[in-house]
Amino acid sequence: MATIAQGTTRTKPDHVRKTERGEAVTFLEAISEGLFEEMERDPRVFILGEDVGVYGGAFKLTRGFSDYFGRERVIDTPISEAGFTGAAAGAAHMGMRPVVEMQFMDFIAPAYDVITNYIATSLWRDAGPMPLVIRGPVGGGSRSGAFHAQNVEMAFFHTPGLKIVYPSNPYDAKGLIKAAIRDDNPVIFEEHKGLYRAPHLRQVLPHEDYIVPLGQARTAREGKDLTIVTYGMMVHKSLEAAATLEKEDGLAVEILDLRSLLPLDEDAIVASVQKTSRVLIVHEDTRTGGIAGEIALRINEKAFAWLDAPILRVTAIDSPIPYAPTLEDYVLPQTADILTAARYLARY
Repeated sequence: MATIAQGTTRTKPDHVRKTERGEAVTFLEAISEGLFEEMERDPRVFILGEDVGVYGGAFKLTRGFSDYFGRERVIDTPISEAGFTGAAAGAAHMGMRPVVEMQFMDFIAPAYDVITNYIATSLWRDAGPMPLVIRGPVGGGSRSGAFHAQNVEMAFFHTPGLKIVYPSNPYDAKGLIKAAIRDDNPVIFEEHKGLYRAPHLRQVLPHEDYIVPLGQARTAREGKDLTIVTYGMMVHKSLEAAATLEKEDGLAVEILDLRSLLPLDEDAIVASVQKTSRVLIVHEDTRTGGIAGEIALRINEKAFAWLDAPILRVTAIDSPIPYAPTLEDYVLPQTADILTAARYLARY
């Protein structure tokens, strides 16, 4: 039984009760439900970050949590990412399971030192497990400019000891946040803000408790002519492109949603390449240093003999994200870019 602070109300927030009532939930509500359920299940789970308590978070994901669990488990912090992430690390050492919210993942940078030099290396230095989740919104498309639109996965991808998760739909988002909280390793959990309240993504989720295991990709669409390897928001742009390619070009495109970037599901990638012999890698992150390069090399190492065409990538341009809508759309990968690349591969 979860610990509820004395003097607080015990009324669950309405947005975390939708699955109980059999209602469809948004991407944001799915994450909120998963986090709330884990806090009820395990009294060691607590939240800390800027405005997560009284205000309920910048996107209202933790709205009502403070009233239900109390301020000892939903902690409003100063604006000091390095400070509260370090505090979470100490709590994890003491047996707690903290969930750190970065109000925007762009501002994870001040905590880079404690994450990469201390948190990620804890287990390997014999300092014990580090059951800690760092979660928050990422991604462009909302006209938020360079400080509120970055994807930060590759800043941490080469750091042994970390896990990185980037879901694309409500079912996975809930199952993955629950799995991340239960994991004894530190997990960076990225949530594309463009998916938070997208109406077409609403899903009715299972009533029973479930998790989505970390490190396992899913086939978002079956196909035989071409594989698109992608994650996050780009899953949906790839699905749009695949529907057009089927209708206009008669192509059956397979879409592999990675879900987890660390660990990376190599087996699923190789199996899809062996099936289709053509690969397009799509991500919103920048081209230089993006995960497409790593995936392409692993395919080259393990499935080169099955390739009938060069591996292509569709990514963002190497640029900070502009405010101007036309410029932002130009910098970020669009459905039309995916269509162009896919048609080139199909004809190769």
